[in-house]
Amino acid sequence: MSSIETMSVNAIRVLSADAVQKANSGHPGLPLGSAAMAYELWANHMKHNPCNPNWPNRDRFILSGGHGSTLLYSLLHLFGYGNLSTEDLSQFRQDGSLTPGHPEYGHTVGVEATTGPLGAGMGMAVGMAMAEAHMAAKFNKDEYKIVDHYTFVLGGDGCMMEGISSEAFSLAGTLGLGKLIVLYDSNKISIEGDTDIAFTEDVEKRFQAFGFQTLCVEDGNDLVEIGKAIEAAKADTTRPTMIRVKTKIGFGCPAKEGKASAHGEPLGADNVTALKENLGWPSQEAFYVPDEVYVHYNQLKEKLSAEEETWNKLFAEYEVKFPEMKALWDDMHAGTDAEALLNSEELWAVDDKTEATRNLSGMIINRLKDMIPGLFGGSADLSPSTKTYMNGEGDFSKDNYAGRNLHFGVRELAMAAIGNGLALYGGLKPFVSTFFVFSDYVKPMARLSSLMGLPLTFVLTHDSIGVGEDGPTHEPIEQLAMLRAMPNFTVYRPADATETVAAWYYAVTSKNTPTAIVLTRQGLPKQANSSKEALKGGYILSDSEKSVPDVILMASGSEVALAMDAKEELAKENVDVRVVSMPSMDVFEQQSAEYKEAVLPKACRKRVAVEALTDFGWGKYVGLDGAYVTMKSFGASAPADILFKKFGFTKENVVNTVKGIL
Repeated sequence: MSSIETMSVNAIRVLSADAVQKANSGHPGLPLGSAAMAYELWANHMKHNPCNPNWPNRDRFILSGGHGSTLLYSLLHLFGYGNLSTEDLSQFRQDGSLTPGHPEYGHTVGVEATTGPLGAGMGMAVGMAMAEAHMAAKFNKDEYKIVDHYTFVLGGDGCMMEGISSEAFSLAGTLGLGKLIVLYDSNKISIEGDTDIAFTEDVEKRFQAFGFQTLCVEDGNDLVEIGKAIEAAKADTTRPTMIRVKTKIGFGCPAKEGKASAHGEPLGADNVTALKENLGWPSQEAFYVPDEVYVHYNQLKEKLSAEEETWNKLFAEYEVKFPEMKALWDDMHAGTDAEALLNSEELWAVDDKTEATRNLSGMIINRLKDMIPGLFGGSADLSPSTKTYMNGEGDFSKDNYAGRNLHFGVRELAMAAIGNGLALYGGLKPFVSTFFVFSDYVKPMARLSSLMGLPLTFVLTHDSIGVGEDGPTHEPIEQLAMLRAMPNFTVYRPADATETVAAWYYAVTSKNTPTAIVLTRQGLPKQANSSKEALKGGYILSDSEKSVPDVILMASGSEVALAMDAKEELAKENVDVRVVSMPSMDVFEQQSAEYKEAVLPKACRKRVAVEALTDFGWGKYVGLDGAYVTMKSFGASAPADILFKKFGFTKENVVNTVKGIL
């Protein structure tokens, strides 16, 4: 390692340690141990351009061990991303700073993904690698490899312990994602101490079983060996690669090196001083970097810019030679034409037959696939049940990366993380799917979708006790409330064909919000008055005769038909009822106060919510004088019609509930 390289690596270490110490909070251990491998990758092997962080053909780098964020922030500063300054580093973990505790996508220039939960970045990296493979298959020509780059992800023992990494990498190996390279910061330390207390498996053999090439660098400070391993990883085009780099947590700090205490607490002022002395750093001043180090990084930056210049020339030739492909490229990267879809007679055409909304959703997906070339998705081994297969579009596999149907296997958690990676990549409109009850497995990564503002679509079917014979383990009760409670996350539970189209329209035109479309297994009748008003989240499906109704029945999904039946029965007893369909509370809450008052006037305090799930969340609409026809317990195993009667989802019970509050 040359002296300037040594200084450049140590600059990452010193800046990271100073940032954590200034904040009196953070995780210095990973940055100190991983600085050499990160430097070697970014300086000599990764294709990126700090002057244009969004260059489409850049290599992607995800820090899955997001707690070590100062490693990434130091790299971004030294390479000149977004003018991230030493002042920004000094504001690490402070309110409003560009250097939050964990990397946040969309907040700091150069951060490719929000990585908080360990292992999440691993799953998202697999998604990005899948996206690269798909876009390359779609756009590349023999002499024009306009999509040709790698996905790198760095994580440690914690990421390897989390089950999501095994789910994701098992799929990556099956798919032969040769441009996925995993850097494993192997320091054998976790918060509680030596990893041997809970983690003794042979990680390399596990990855070999997944179908990875595995390499090992014995000395995590040997730039030459790290570089050779990265090049060997690139050379294997048929398998993803895991490079185990043996490091020392807290490297360079005499009192902390190799100890668990280096992981998640500041080194301490005296130890930062000792670190700098031990590394031969020329100053004890906080955030000091010698001019020659900045000169070196600027020289690297100039070389990196040349990579994009070469690509730009290639792409200019490509668009002249293949104008139809350039038009497709622009179409996929421009986003969905919302107005065209809103006015599409083909998309909104529905008939009057009784149909399960999962079937209707499948029909709509197969209309949208021809309207949205970037529509790309699948299910966790459930497409025959969730109806998410795109006919005639082929299966994405190691033999056909052009296929648009994804098979995630029984891996719901990784599926959602991979979906995030697909959405982050650009140019694609991804969706993922499973049974609604398994949204419990999906939730952690759906939360990251919300945090990142990714318009990922979750197709969640078998939405209530209507699942029937499978019993309470497969019958969602509290899941709708769970998803409705999440900020920046939209839930649609449509009642019929028109509302299902509305749900999909909302999902594929969303720019910054993920959407869950929650669908039935059982058939539902077409509602005569359902309309595009469903795009407002809640609307009057059947109005009252009086200016202020005697009672308002509110329902979503399969229970809307039940509310309509109860209204008809109550009319015989001169009870004036308004029925409000509420496919999306989230969207309804975005409407004006005037609109919400028109639908749910304060003058009518007699309101009943009807939904075959928990009542949690309905209180703000039901009020103190209302009532609920909802689930109070888990379900049971029996045919759906028996269960609906057993748990009170009958016209008679709704009518009696209304009478009870009048």
